[in-house]
Amino acid sequence: MSRLNDSTSRQSSEQVPGRVTVAPGVLAGAVRVPGDKSIGHRALIIGALTDGTCILTGVPASQDVLATAAAVQAMGATVTLGAGSTGLDGTVTGPLGAPDRPIDCGNSGTALRLLAGVAAGIDGTTTLTGDESLLARPMGRVSRPLRALGATVDGPDDATRPPLAVTGVIRDGGSHRSEVASAQVKSALLLAAVRAGVGVTVQSPLPSRDHTERMLRAMGLAVETDLEDGARVTLSAGVPAAIPITVPADPSSAAFWWAAAAIGGTVVTTPDVGVNPGRTGILAPLAAFGAAVSIELQDPAGDEPVATVTVDGSGGLTEHTSLGGAQVVDAIDELPILAIVGALGDGGLEVTDAAELRVKESDRIGALERLFTALGMTIQTRPDGFTVPGGQQPRGGTFDAGLDHRLAMSAAIAATVATGPVTIDGFAATGSSYPGFASDFASLGGSIAPADGTDGPP
Repeated sequence: MSRLNDSTSRQSSEQVPGRVTVAPGVLAGAVRVPGDKSIGHRALIIGALTDGTCILTGVPASQDVLATAAAVQAMGATVTLGAGSTGLDGTVTGPLGAPDRPIDCGNSGTALRLLAGVAAGIDGTTTLTGDESLLARPMGRVSRPLRALGATVDGPDDATRPPLAVTGVIRDGGSHRSEVASAQVKSALLLAAVRAGVGVTVQSPLPSRDHTERMLRAMGLAVETDLEDGARVTLSAGVPAAIPITVPADPSSAAFWWAAAAIGGTVVTTPDVGVNPGRTGILAPLAAFGAAVSIELQDPAGDEPVATVTVDGSGGLTEHTSLGGAQVVDAIDELPILAIVGALGDGGLEVTDAAELRVKESDRIGALERLFTALGMTIQTRPDGFTVPGGQQPRGGTFDAGLDHRLAMSAAIAATVATGPVTIDGFAATGSSYPGFASDFASLGGSIAPADGTDGPP
């Protein structure tokens, strides 16, 4: 079962306004952002695949991660979570089996794809579904390799969209080539093999974030990575050992404050941030634009490197920056906010090889075009990327972020340097990843207020 104490329930269900107005202003100071969503998902799922009970510290209270907690509970795990000093603390104990009802993954593509992998290793059928946005996202990239492992995967349009009904069990992992450099697809195959008790090799065209490999290795499994030809990961059969897992602060959440410092000419410091090389792809572009980036390493969280990161934008953003290939893979979630930084700097930004943006929580390239238009700025979009001229300034206006949390937060950061207030519809989507975003925005000196008739601060 899953148990939340009263304070945790308040934290996880904190009301996020559907509509806010952000006034221009300066963001500066220090902020400790929530735990890393990617690691939080994996801590709950892999923790339930171990040989005992995993003690968890710093799990983020985002809607996406809580959906994963509820999902592993529905699959037979025992989850206890309560409010801690940096997020949710508690335990997870397996095993995981086929559930007796469909699993609602909410808005979380990570939860659905990783749990589809786990389900492929279970003798039985698991049905995975989610909200309107998730039901539109592509799943063929994970359905096809899971079928190649021996699982049965059914769903709309030949299981290229959710809901997915996954029936295991696989008998032999074998070797598989992923069509995309996706940590979620790679992790689904690795977790299918772990649950089924077999080994597997996954070949990807480029390296991608390696949280799953690091966690499995820390739990005693043999995981080898070869980067000679793209990225090949080989996992040997075994049962992961239960260990304590501390979730570092999320670099994808900290990225918004780093960007605010860069475009505002201020200094923002974020302690305890995970600096896994596959997750800090935004820092090199910020430095290339002209911001000063300082990384002060701290004690690691298990096998994950951790640091205090400071970004100083006082020197201005003078350089043009281009991103493509592996750089895009490492910064895929931060490309919307990088587009804002590119527009506000002198040199602009060009992004290629980013067709993956079309299939995120929204078509993020199309959504960026809507955001730029709403704020009176210019962006040239292509099927796989965009070009942003430099030297621009946003104007006041209204933008509908729909169901995309990163577009809502990017709009809020852009508003800090706009010529007038910016109203953001769909702001409630931020609760899926960063429910305390508005509070942290205000703590750094920003002005953000509900515009939908709700009372009090967001």
